[in-house]
Amino acid sequence: MFVLPIYAIMSITIKGDFIMIEFIQYIVLGIIQGISEIFPISSSGHLVIFTQLFGLDTNHLTIFLMITNMGSFLALLFFFRKDVVHLVVTLWHFLFNKEKRQEPTIKEEASYVLKLIIGVIPIGILGLLLKNHLKFLETPLYAGIALLVTSILLLLIFLFRNRLFDQDITWKNALIIGLFQGIAVVPGISRSGITTIGGLSRRVELKKALKYSFLMYLIVSVPVSLLGLLDLSEASDTINWVGYIGAFFMSMIFSYLTAKLMYKVVKVNNFIYFSVYTALMGIFAIVLNFI
Repeated sequence: MFVLPIYAIMSITIKGDFIMIEFIQYIVLGIIQGISEIFPISSSGHLVIFTQLFGLDTNHLTIFLMITNMGSFLALLFFFRKDVVHLVVTLWHFLFNKEKRQEPTIKEEASYVLKLIIGVIPIGILGLLLKNHLKFLETPLYAGIALLVTSILLLLIFLFRNRLFDQDITWKNALIIGLFQGIAVVPGISRSGITTIGGLSRRVELKKALKYSFLMYLIVSVPVSLLGLLDLSEASDTINWVGYIGAFFMSMIFSYLTAKLMYKVVKVNNFIYFSVYTALMGIFAIVLNFI
């Protein structure tokens, strides 16, 4: 007669352990997202690999990416808060203040905002057109191949590290960087990596390329975050809310810490380390696909 209570206790214990393990896995995924969104190593590729490795449900991987991207968005918004406020105020003066509109600095900074908008148009169009057509790429095999492509591009930047990187974000450079960013709709292609590579290919100074890349990310992330919330509300019956919220906060914290580190220590010479890492991860993902 003690069998049923003992079985019930064991079932509750096993279920509780499973929930805790799953929660820890989501926390780890949030940390991975936070770091890999900032470093040029592809957050989407890493999440494809680690959800497979952890055996988590991949049906809502796109939603999970959107939610954790929201954490990265808030982190970068805080990191660049002074730049964002300054650009918003500048644009306001340019649009609604006739006197200040003629000032050279106002014109220059308003044009920078327009260049940011130009830069996000390609990925916005491709994202809308291909949103429901890239699910088949969310496998370790395709993510691994894309990571190898990222590795080769990072290696090329390293090989040309002795070039003079002294250019600004011109209209032409803004469009080219935006076209590079459009490639990032493919899981495994690093968005921050491909835009930074696009900037460096135009000889834009690294910190200027990084700043432009991250500010473009802020613009892109607004509609992406809203879509993520909409999709989340429609799939709430199968979502691990605690895990998603935990991943969101971890993504936000580690995105901020990684952004600070990126700005302090990363140079063009360091891109070789990112190249080697993404190559190893790409090979690992391809092997994982066939295990």
